[in-house]
Amino acid sequence: MGNAERTAATLLDAYRPADDTEAADVARLVELIKAEDDPWSRALPLHLTSSALVVHPQTQRVLLRWHQKMGSWLQIGGHGDPGESDPFDVVLREGREETNLADLRPWPVAELTHVVVVPVPESPKEPAHDHADLRFVLATDTPDEARPEKPTAPLRWLTVPEALDLVAEDNLRDTLSRVARLF
Repeated sequence: MGNAERTAATLLDAYRPADDTEAADVARLVELIKAEDDPWSRALPLHLTSSALVVHPQTQRVLLRWHQKMGSWLQIGGHGDPGESDPFDVVLREGREETNLADLRPWPVAELTHVVVVPVPESPKEPAHDHADLRFVLATDTPDEARPEKPTAPLRWLTVPEALDLVAEDNLRDTLSRVARLF
């Protein structure tokens, strides 16, 4: 799919939810995109984010990042910067920033792997809100080159069973299970 065509709306239109819960989340995202000029705006109580599990296909390992604000091990990703609208470009930029991996690429293809609305608790900087998260899979051939963007955000390479034991969020366990089926 060409970069100009790859918007959240086109990705969601082509996506098939796995169950009723995911279908409801997809419907919320579609409504958000229809209602808002900038569905990525952090000023909205529900806004788009883009994330990915980074994998090393040869060893069937996944990379998790410690997220201090959430107090848990999560996938990489985050918010779009002003002017960004391509969910894959957002996650690729975030992935490079958070892992320092220069060779990240879609795996096996640049399609959505999971769509989920995730509650984010209140913090001193912002009220509680929801992330409408568009999830992908990115691969690297150079896992030993992964470096955290800051000391408070360490990275860990894990097998899928190790990752499933480590993560606290059921929605991320679901994403991990989907990625395990791709190996």
